[in-house]
Amino acid sequence: MVNSGQSPIPSIGVIGGGQLAWMLGLAAKEMGISLWVQTPDPKDPAVAVAAGVIYGAVSDVMATQRLAAHTEVITFENEFVDLGALHALATQGVCFYPTLSSLTPLLDKYQQRRFLQELGIPIPAFAYLEEWPTVLPCVIKACRYGYDGQGTFLIRTEAAWQEFRQRWPEIPAQHFLAEAFVPYTHELAIMAARSPRGEIALYPVVETQQVNAICRRVIAPAAVTPAIVQQVERMATEILNALEAVGIFGIEFFLSATGQVLVNEIAPRTHNSGHYTIDACATSQFAQHLRAVSGQPLGSTAMHTPAAVMVNLLGLAAAEVDYTAKCMALAALPHAHLHWYSKKEAYAGRKLGHLTVLLDTPEAAAAMIQQIEAIWYGASVSASLC
Repeated sequence: MVNSGQSPIPSIGVIGGGQLAWMLGLAAKEMGISLWVQTPDPKDPAVAVAAGVIYGAVSDVMATQRLAAHTEVITFENEFVDLGALHALATQGVCFYPTLSSLTPLLDKYQQRRFLQELGIPIPAFAYLEEWPTVLPCVIKACRYGYDGQGTFLIRTEAAWQEFRQRWPEIPAQHFLAEAFVPYTHELAIMAARSPRGEIALYPVVETQQVNAICRRVIAPAAVTPAIVQQVERMATEILNALEAVGIFGIEFFLSATGQVLVNEIAPRTHNSGHYTIDACATSQFAQHLRAVSGQPLGSTAMHTPAAVMVNLLGLAAAEVDYTAKCMALAALPHAHLHWYSKKEAYAGRKLGHLTVLLDTPEAAAAMIQQIEAIWYGASVSASLC
């Protein structure tokens, strides 16, 4: 079980082996924590840094049982788990953080909306797809297993609505929800951590910018008023306390033209919008998550730089890409920190790494993003990976 506080627990298990687990593994090494991962793929990034590996799908409860034999507490890299099967392990004394009860209202997007609605948190109007009154524009989302734009459809016209309805029977059987499109001016996010004792630590509110429904850029801090920051922080605190959450959660918001803040989605784990914290904050989101799930006091969330930008480095569509040259050019930028995930395959749209650049002023963010993307998303020439 989790210890009471002063020293790290011997071992933490992570269900999942991708880049989030990899970055947790790097933080665990610095903290003297032994981190094991459960993954089906020996090529996954986290395998290279893990103290031990249990091979099995993230939904393989027997693999999770073997993971539990080597660890004090188990946490999650993603939401693709079988909660029902994990409950059987929890009744046998396996410790999960976040707790399974805190995950229960979040993994299904419709249930997540209901949870927020019951809290009185502002959200877009929503319904199951079959109950939606065809108010356009709208966004249709798969209730489970959607990420990076997968399972999400923006419907602007009646023709697009009819086309989706015709295609719907061909999509794997699962529920969809529809929600009103929010004409937002900014998308915001916050990383929020809570300890088993109820201590809460909030990171700065950031702006996120999406391209093709994938987070491309994060600007920290967001250029919003103190009143907007207070709204976001209040909602994040209320959500974590209502869940009795343990660990770090990424919460995304829409900011409307009228100044209204609405919750978009909650991710019960480390999150893309918090990657900048590795280089820009006193405690990274990954170290903070490990602190929370191991029962240690939470660390400072303060930024030690006036501003920072994070740009995701996605795989390019060109047949031949010299990723090594691009990485070298990015790493040479002043105050740049390159994080390359060493994935064995690169294909268009895949997250291959990210770059964080620390800035002297918030006003420098736009020009720096333009410079980074000119290097990465410009012409490419030969096939290699750095």
